Order: sequence, then structure tokens, then C-alpha cells
Amino acid sequence: MPLTNHTPDTLSLKRLFMLRSSAIVTELGAIALAIGVLGMTLPLGPLLAIVLVHAAINVFTWLRLQRHPIVSAPEFSFQLALDTLVLALLLFYSGGYTNPFISLLLLPLVITAAILPQRYTWLMATLTIGAYTALMFYYVPLPHMNMAHGGGSDFGMHVLGMWFSFLLSAALIIFFVVKIANNLRERDKALAEFREKALRDEHLIELGTLATGAAHELGTPLATMAVLTNELCHDHADDPQIKAQAQILRQQVERCKGILSDLSASTGQTRAEGGGRVAVDDYLNAVLNQWQQLRPEVAPTHHFGGPQPAPQLLADKTLTQAIINVLNNAADASIDHVDISGKWSAEQLTMEIRDRGNGIAAEIERTTTTPFMTTKQTGHGLGLYLAKSVVDRYNGTLEIRNRNQGGIVIRITLPLSRFENVP
Repeated sequence: MPLTNHTPDTLSLKRLFMLRSSAIVTELGAIALAIGVLGMTLPLGPLLAIVLVHAAINVFTWLRLQRHPIVSAPEFSFQLALDTLVLALLLFYSGGYTNPFISLLLLPLVITAAILPQRYTWLMATLTIGAYTALMFYYVPLPHMNMAHGGGSDFGMHVLGMWFSFLLSAALIIFFVVKIANNLRERDKALAEFREKALRDEHLIELGTLATGAAHELGTPLATMAVLTNELCHDHADDPQIKAQAQILRQQVERCKGILSDLSASTGQTRAEGGGRVAVDDYLNAVLNQWQQLRPEVAPTHHFGGPQPAPQLLADKTLTQAIINVLNNAADASIDHVDISGKWSAEQLTMEIRDRGNGIAAEIERTTTTPFMTTKQTGHGLGLYLAKSVVDRYNGTLEIRNRNQGGIVIRITLPLSRFENVP
């Protein structure tokens, strides 16, 4: 049975169904052997009725699997509890604690410890130990056992020892099996996270290679455009309107060349802007000003606050671009309603960017930060993915959720201590 998490899956219940089917056949075989071969006098009617109930439970389980494959932990625990009660009733009519198969009561406990959370293991242990204890006092004795035991004190000590042995076995199962199962779950979770991180890193490497190649190939046409804009400025020096437009073009070309230069130099690396530290409030204002130069048509509302003097951080170009990507997404969603807030403490910086766009459909809400996933007609699905990758590298979080008033809110949380050792 899988141990990847604390929730049983369909396969676990199917295996329990098969195990129970084998148990029912074994129960019928044991009754036939005891009565037909060994000649024991057993209450056949009650025993067959209990086996019939066990079979009915199994049929119900099979029908339930056909109609609804999702299995919850409480339901799986309830199924095992039914098996425990059925086994206890069979033991009640066949010698109770003197039955050599009494130790089978531990089987549901082992399964519970291996698959379900620890609270269910404690409940199953209570039920199992309670059933064993009750079977020490209430049971239909086997005929030959009455004659053999005779009620001596030595046998009483033996019975007490059997009870403590069962109790110790249950305790060991609770401790060791639960611990092993938890370790396996944690290992599987760590492996899954490692595979996810490796896949994400592979995407980033591919994007970095693509970006470097694009920067190299765009360099030549931008250089040509720079030459042409310079010639336009020179040839139309006496025409202020054309000269002004040519200067704007030249500035934009130089800006593109600067962005490509930074991209080529810093792809896949963390770079310090200017190599120095800056106060958090100054950094947030600088990022906002830089973004508004790129998107002058947007008039966001903003509020930054926190204890003064504000803590220092090492301003980073990749982080700046990540925040700008998020701001661009908000502006694309609702250009007239972008709200930005920033709060900080000595240990943490939290930003929230809100818009009033159409929000995110519930079925794709969890995939918005995967590469090439976009809800925009002209988007490429990389902005939020790259932003989250940068934030993750700083042990931060980027969360996206729909707002009750419409639109979405993106929260970026960064531990400021992480910036103390940025290369």
C-alpha cells in the first residue's frame, strides 16, 4: 500500500477488499477444518452469520469502489474497525483469548499505522486492546480448553503474560511502524519536491539559453537602428519635431541595448544593483518609479510602511524585474485600478499587488505560475513563472488568489535575512 502521504487512495481500499476476501475464505476454511476434521463443537450458526456479515461488508466495499473512488482517512479507518469487530466476534465464539489466532487482531493495527495519520493509529490501538481485554473475560470456551486449563494460578499468570505481550506488541507497532511510515512519507515528499525543483531549474536553464541567444541576435538590428536614429537627428537638425521624435527613438533603442546587455551578463545569476545596500522603503519607491517610467499610462495607488529606519537589503536586478513583471500583469488586467502595498519588519518584507480584472478561473488557479500558462491573448505565460522562480530562490513565497471584490491579489513575502549573503 502506498505511503506517499497521510491519505489512503483507491488502491489501498482495493487491496483491503482483496485481503478481506482472502480472510473470508480463510474463515470458512477454518470453521470447516475445526468442525469437520478436528471434530470440535463450535456454535456453527453464529459463526456463519458473522462470516456472512463480513462478506456483506466486502460486497458493499466493492460497490462503493465502483461508484466513488475517492477514499478518506476516516472511511478507511472505519473499514478497518469493522474488520476488527468481525474478528473479535469470531474469536468470541471460538475460545476468546485462548484461540491461537488471537494475534490476528494486530493486523488491522499494522495497516492503520502504515497508512493513516497517527491519531487513527491510537484509536485503532484502543479498539484492538479493548477487544483483546474483553475476550479475556467474555467468550464461548472451546470444549477441550475447559478440561485442559482447570483454572490454576499458573495458567492465570500465563494469561496475564499473554495480555502484556499483546499490549507490548501493539505499543511497538504504534511506535516503530508509525515512525517508519512517517519517514517514508517524508522521503517521498522530499523526492517529489526535488523532482519538481529539478524540472523548474531545467525550464530556467532553457529560458536562460534562449534569452542569451535572443540578446545576441537582437544586438545587430539594434545597432543598425541606433545608427539610423543618429543620422535622422543629424539630417533633420533644423526640424525640431522630427529631431525630437528621432531622439525619442534613439533613447528607446539605447534602453533596449541596455536591457539586452544586462540580460546577457546576468542570465541565471543574481546581481547586485550598484553593489551596495539600500533601505527597503527607498528600494520599493525606486522600483515603483522605474515601473511608472515603463508604464506612464498607469496611475497606481500605493502605500509603503514599516518601522524606521527601514532595514537594508541588497538591491537585485532579477528581483526588481520579478516585481515589475507582477506589476505589468496587474496593469494589463485593469489599467485604472492597480493598488500596491508594502510592509516590512526587521525580518520580512511583504508586498501585495491588487487589480480589478476578471480574476482567475478556479480550474487554472494552481497553474498560473507554470511556464507558458497565460490567460492573456498576447501573453507568453512567463512573467509570473519567472517572478516565482526568483522569489523561490530567496526562500520567499509568491501567492495568488482571487479577490472578493473582483480581480486578484498577488502577495510576495521575502525574508530580509536572505539578502545578507546574496552573491
